[in-house]
Amino acid sequence: MEAVIRIAVLASIAHRVPPRSYGPWEQVASTLTEGLVARGHDVTLFATADSSTSARLHFEAPAGYEEDPDVDAKVYEALHIASVFERADDFDVISNQFDFLPLVFSRLVRTPVVTTVHGFSSERIVPVYRAYDDIAHYVAISDSDRHPSLTYAATIHHGIELERFTPGAGDGGYLLFLGRIHPDKGTAGAIDVARRAGLPLVIAGVVHDEDYFAREVAPRVDGTTVSYVGPVGPVERDRLLGGALGLLHLIDFDEPFGLSVVESLACGTPVVATARGSMPELLDEGVTGFLVRDADEAVAAVARLDRVDRAQCRRTAEVRFSAARMVADYEALFERLVREV
Repeated sequence: MEAVIRIAVLASIAHRVPPRSYGPWEQVASTLTEGLVARGHDVTLFATADSSTSARLHFEAPAGYEEDPDVDAKVYEALHIASVFERADDFDVISNQFDFLPLVFSRLVRTPVVTTVHGFSSERIVPVYRAYDDIAHYVAISDSDRHPSLTYAATIHHGIELERFTPGAGDGGYLLFLGRIHPDKGTAGAIDVARRAGLPLVIAGVVHDEDYFAREVAPRVDGTTVSYVGPVGPVERDRLLGGALGLLHLIDFDEPFGLSVVESLACGTPVVATARGSMPELLDEGVTGFLVRDADEAVAAVARLDRVDRAQCRRTAEVRFSAARMVADYEALFERLVREV
């Protein structure tokens, strides 16, 4: 570290920081904040009032709007974002972990705004990113998610706090689905593959599409061949990942990153994933898992999971996906921008 940087981390307020269960954006904001504080920087986290951090905490929303129905998302997002930019002169850098909306304030301040693009929910939001491309400092979370019409300051893969993940033996005898229950994530496809492979499947995650869950998932949950355990917190997530023979990540969209994939590797658990989006960047074929094109290939890959060295999966997570590496990458970018101001 060359010098202390005054950093504002602007988190999402859908959930607290860190999240109790689901909340990948909030988890990344937490990991980055804690890492920057540990490296000696002066950090203020803008998050919900019930958040937990070693940084200074500034809040407008009492809780996450996905967790408290009394929290109006539009009202508190407006107050939340404004509270950062009204204090912009107090910071050397604003780390926008929120989304595209804070960009509309960025021409009004002199402080550099580094926006981590956590993925494009729709092509319709791209015009906002494009409108501020001349002054923005965009961070892609994978090379595959770089939009061709935007300019990027860096690609920084997410990192995780490895000490929160315990290498497991995969002795639970089950396959695991971990993530949002939504057609994009391929929950029903995971059920099909596990059934054809003759292995039980444990499903863990928040339901993001109620109709899909009721139609494609719930009728097949019997508590034996298919179990649904709901959203899980850090302790249960660690146990489930470590006990799994493999993680099924049979996505049906171009996923920007996939935290559950690197969390699985940290527990020594190989991954069978659709070869879309960032998956070819995250997984080494035959070394940390298998990249597949369809259900037939996924079933065949499950039969080869025992050939993967679980210790190598953990080593890969330590080398490529640690929180320390991610924080150092952001720190280097912040230092460069401060020097250029």
